[in-house]
Amino acid sequence: MDIKEKIKEIVDKVTKDENLKQEFSENPTKAIEKVAGVDLPDDVINGAIAGIKTKLAGDALSGGLDKIKDLF
Repeated sequence: MDIKEKIKEIVDKVTKDENLKQEFSENPTKAIEKVAGVDLPDDVINGAIAGIKTKLAGDALSGGLDKIKDLF
């Protein structure tokens, strides 16, 4: 399993689905396993959670920077 590709897939799904985004914020393990469709080992799930949180934070920051650029 390519973890980076799976993280990208999950991030895409989480960012497009407000219910899934809420579920991820409340219970990231359950949300990731739901999207992945499998019960993942703790070391994989913890790495995925960290990667997804980083990606989501980066996307939010990028969106904010784009709005600031629009002001100028």
